[in-house]
Amino acid sequence: MSRFFPAPLLSVALFVLWLLLNLSVSPGNLLLAAALGILAPLLMAPLRPQHAHVRRPLTVAKLLGRVGIDVIQSNLQVALSVLRAGQHPPRSAFVHIPLDLRDAHGLAALSMITTVVPGTVWSELALDRSVLLLHVFDLKDENAFIEHFKHTYERPLMEIFQ
Repeated sequence: MSRFFPAPLLSVALFVLWLLLNLSVSPGNLLLAAALGILAPLLMAPLRPQHAHVRRPLTVAKLLGRVGIDVIQSNLQVALSVLRAGQHPPRSAFVHIPLDLRDAHGLAALSMITTVVPGTVWSELALDRSVLLLHVFDLKDENAFIEHFKHTYERPLMEIFQ
């Protein structure tokens, strides 16, 4: 069964999405939705190098909550920094963060987290995945930032994916 449906949830999602986008359940649209739902995952299966194995769902929930809180806090901090830029200009800096996380899915999740948290930009990952170069909009203490980043994001992702 998995040979014909390598990603069953994706197949169902594509089927439903096709029907929603066309606002029709005519026989032609049902046929096209089924073809899309079956063929797209089959054709894209070789592009997926490995399957992710999530080990601790509770840690995922905690991490999502923490990221949500950090997004709100960072939005406020960046807004205040922009408003006070004339009096106290932000101290932007590139920070080299040593990484213990090596799993490709964990690194992808970490890159998404840094993308949604305002004030941080994923700039570069070393070829051996040992160091991350991150741009920080307003950096007060580099060592404290690195420790916060590793404790808040990297460690939970290691628990989840490694």
